[in-house]
Amino acid sequence: MPPALVAEGLTLTVGRERPRQLVSGLSFALAKGETLCLAGESGSGKSLTALAVMGLLPRAVRVTGGRITLGDTELTGLPEAAMRPIRGDRVAMIFQEPMTSLNPVLTIGRQLTEAIRAHRPVGRAEARRAAIAALDAVRIPEAARRLEQHPHELSGGMRQRVMIAMALALRPDVLIADEPTTALDVTVQREVLALLADLKDEIGMGLVLITHDMGVVAEVADRVLVMRAGRQVEEGPVAEIFARPAADYTRALLAAVPRMGTAARADAPKRRPVLAATDLCVRYDLDSGVMGMGSRRRVFAVEGVSFEVGERETLSLVGESGCGKSTIARALAGLVPYSGDIVVDGRNAANLDRAGTMALRRDVQMIFQDPFASLDPRMKVGDLVAEPLTIHALGSRAERRERVADLFARVGLSPDQMDRYPHEFSGGQRQRICIARALALRPKLIVADESVSALDVSVQARVLELLKELQEAFGIAYLFISHDMAVVDQISDRVAVMRLGQIVEMGTAAQVFDDPRHSYTRRLIEAVPIPDPSRRTFTGARLAGEIASPVRARHDPPPRLLLRNVGGGHWVAEESEAMAAA
Repeated sequence: MPPALVAEGLTLTVGRERPRQLVSGLSFALAKGETLCLAGESGSGKSLTALAVMGLLPRAVRVTGGRITLGDTELTGLPEAAMRPIRGDRVAMIFQEPMTSLNPVLTIGRQLTEAIRAHRPVGRAEARRAAIAALDAVRIPEAARRLEQHPHELSGGMRQRVMIAMALALRPDVLIADEPTTALDVTVQREVLALLADLKDEIGMGLVLITHDMGVVAEVADRVLVMRAGRQVEEGPVAEIFARPAADYTRALLAAVPRMGTAARADAPKRRPVLAATDLCVRYDLDSGVMGMGSRRRVFAVEGVSFEVGERETLSLVGESGCGKSTIARALAGLVPYSGDIVVDGRNAANLDRAGTMALRRDVQMIFQDPFASLDPRMKVGDLVAEPLTIHALGSRAERRERVADLFARVGLSPDQMDRYPHEFSGGQRQRICIARALALRPKLIVADESVSALDVSVQARVLELLKELQEAFGIAYLFISHDMAVVDQISDRVAVMRLGQIVEMGTAAQVFDDPRHSYTRRLIEAVPIPDPSRRTFTGARLAGEIASPVRARHDPPPRLLLRNVGGGHWVAEESEAMAAA
């Protein structure tokens, strides 16, 4: 049986006057029904290789050597008119950043049905049914209603699931997945990987998985190809690569992988609160009728949440997409209306004048989930990092540039990259720029919303270490929002687990990870992929039922969960039998 996809000596070059090779002599063959994982640091050429297969290379980049074959069709040099019917039908791709892949002015339903009807001779009604089925397959709650929403109305994890549904709707021969589960929590990640595995077995689909999560690689890969600086470092069966890596680079890559249960545990002393949130609530009405009048349903995004973050402390919020983690971050940044109290360094955010609000914003900085959507594409990245200093009139122009150069070096970038634009960087590099910008004002609290989710493991390890160093040096407190339980285990002093807008368990990292008391917490921990192929726990089993939704009747708020101290400040919500079985 011929392979589904073959690359032979693929070489990609940028520039004509001073050509530079971005990928050099890459070769691989993907069999039908096989999963090949491309692993390596940001900028290693993984995503460019995928774009070359799809015929979507940037204009400045061209194929200067080798060839790509899809089944019996050579793709290299294929004109766009011939490539268009192949793209999306025979070979599809899930891109890394969903917000840049979805049209912000079109509804989810319009984009899904257009993709289906572009390749299938079906009517609107049948395309709509297929779109709903695709959203159901990736466990998006209330799929029919989501068709009428726009991308900005969904969380980052929800948007990524829409992209996965769009790619899988046409059941392609080859699927290229570029960081497909980066924005997903562990339970939905496992569900999506199970879905990909099922389709791969059912239709013989070849899967090229680009990921920096070596736990995912260990769970699902048949073979691994490790890349560095555009070159192939080594390739082999997943068990052999993990057990006996031949290259020093591969060994360093595996050594940087965060593993559950390896963090040093220490008793956290009581610290003066930098942030205190009390009875925090965020609710959105779902508009209906003229000017939103007559709204009957409401999203209870955050419902009565209380917590504190002390000096030099890291409190992590974990939970599934849509549980309210990022909504809390936006409330703290003043980006959404809320009820309750938010007190930062003794100042209530609701009782401040303009000068007080400016001072509070210096003390609270954010690192957002989607780096591309956070950076103005018209500005140079050096100016973007210096912007907070300029707004708050700190330092001279020369002093600001010197500080920006130091921040670039601290987050693993070169100061000579300051004059480039956001589109010239990889996804991981853009996230490092966002981290540098958040550090510019030396704040007292940083709200990090999936701040390392786009980073490869070696850079992730360096950034986490940097965050710890800055915490000790400057007394910074972190509210760390993440779906990566292994990372949370490594960096956290305390952990709060959220479900449907409320905290179900909160305590020290040792209490939550070593002795989880709530069934939902246990389910999250059990879903974490283990970076060891010999301990592969992935079975492809489905979670029963639909993900619960925070949408309820407007005058029917969810019952408040009562947290009980089970010892030593370990708080656990009482749960019903229905919740325990969910």
